Amino acid sequence: MVEASGFLDEIKEVNLSYLLLAQQLVREKQPEAMYQLGLGKEIAGILAKLTPAQLEKLAASNMVLCRIRFDDHALLSTFTHKPKGHEMQQMHAAILLAR
Repeated sequence: MVEASGFLDEIKEVNLSYLLLAQQLVREKQPEAMYQLGLGKEIAGILAKLTPAQLEKLAASNMVLCRIRFDDHALLSTFTHKPKGHEMQQMHAAILLAR
């Protein structure tokens, strides 16, 4: 039981850090933040308006709110294989993330 409580505390900490960073990015440069975080315009707008208390409450969820976007084999392979041209690798990754 103590171990589960520790995991929930760690999830809350990750969530709060993510939400604070995401909110800051959305407030400063919304179009870039939407692209980088994979958010739609409506969600980005809601996130920008959340109060600190609302962020804290949302972070207390028992689910991790951020998502690692390595669900596409092509995207993951661009980061794991030796590039022939580093610039091309970065451009390819950006194109795949934009999908």
